[in-house]
Amino acid sequence: MSSHPIAAPETADERAMRRRGVTLALLTTAYFFSYLDRQILAILQELIRADLKLSDTQLGLLAGFAFALFYATLGIPVARLADRSNRVNIIAVALAIWSVMTAVCGLAQNFVQLLLARIGVGVGEAGSSPPSHSIIADLYPPERRAGAMGIYSLGVVLGAAGGSIIGGELAARYGWRVAIMAVGLPGVLLAVIVKLFVVEPRRGLSDAPRRTEAERETVAPSLAQGFRALFADRAAVHLVMGVTLTSLIGYGQNAFGPSFLIRSLGLELTDISRVVAPIGAVMGTASALIGGWLANLAAKRYGLHAQAWLVLAMKSIGLPLSFLFYLAGDVTTALIAYFGSLLLINSYLGPTFALIQGLAPLRMRALWAAITLLVINLIGLGLGPTMVGVISDALKPTYGEESLRYAMLSFAAVTPWALFHYWRAGVLLRRRERAG
Repeated sequence: MSSHPIAAPETADERAMRRRGVTLALLTTAYFFSYLDRQILAILQELIRADLKLSDTQLGLLAGFAFALFYATLGIPVARLADRSNRVNIIAVALAIWSVMTAVCGLAQNFVQLLLARIGVGVGEAGSSPPSHSIIADLYPPERRAGAMGIYSLGVVLGAAGGSIIGGELAARYGWRVAIMAVGLPGVLLAVIVKLFVVEPRRGLSDAPRRTEAERETVAPSLAQGFRALFADRAAVHLVMGVTLTSLIGYGQNAFGPSFLIRSLGLELTDISRVVAPIGAVMGTASALIGGWLANLAAKRYGLHAQAWLVLAMKSIGLPLSFLFYLAGDVTTALIAYFGSLLLINSYLGPTFALIQGLAPLRMRALWAAITLLVINLIGLGLGPTMVGVISDALKPTYGEESLRYAMLSFAAVTPWALFHYWRAGVLLRRRERAG
């Protein structure tokens, strides 16, 4: 008989923690495809505008309100479901839906058909972020959560850049319809991989035991309770306001960024896909990773409130560079300013969502994420691109093709309002920490 003791079978919690790196990687990849499919329209806008004879307002509606209305509102029932059922299944089904609908966009023959297909993409993508946020929060403790969320937020940077790189190259060779179908269909395969390999952790797995025990057996909260709980927390409200205004600016500028580079700076589609997008991806990735790393360090040394002030500091430093990007008269100066700003301003998502998830009750994590995304997407994604398009069309009689430059510059001027909310959130969180 062997004298070696028989190893105890691996528990579900141990398996979830052992595989959390794989889970985070696959959730980030799904988020990448989400933004790839969402932002592919930006690099293709000038081709679509010429083919379907669209105005900037119509382009803004396609990138903004039409997509955001369904994406944001459906996120709430999805989150309610995610707080009570298997989150991995939800993500996998949602990924398959939005991937197919992205491919359908390539079949559109007019504005209405493209609008309906974009609505379908929004319906599918509503099932991605809330359950993903909830899973990540269960797998990583508060002091490491900002770093994990920072990695997850790479999906935004890399997805937007990937859309420009892949979409630009394919569109230059085969046209915009082939490009949009080619980026959509691979997501169906990823949906199968997510279903097979992403783990469903126990809720509250990485939180303090006493908090977990106190909340584990509570009945799933109602939507009204979720709204009341979030908006009763003043720090959470300021975080939501800060990230919403930042997203308003970012979505508006991202939707028309390639068009601005083509119209005002004279770049070609392939210049964006081969030079601007790859360098932008490196800078944005560095910003998200460094921002998450600094946020973790700041939390350990000074407390969680320092994460809000870190976002405040980095975005304050990056703001003058954003202004220079839109005001510069030559390509070299504009791009240096753009890349420099990316290194600073893309650090906000990881710390912000980590703080919101840390403030949320365990049984409301997906719900709080969905409420936050509802506000972000109705205001930020819904109004951002649409307003840039409307302002550009309104300024066109005066500024001609340069109208887009001033429309986007007006959006950058909103940044100080967002910075105020990050400052205030830090103040309230510090008071809470001192009060114990």
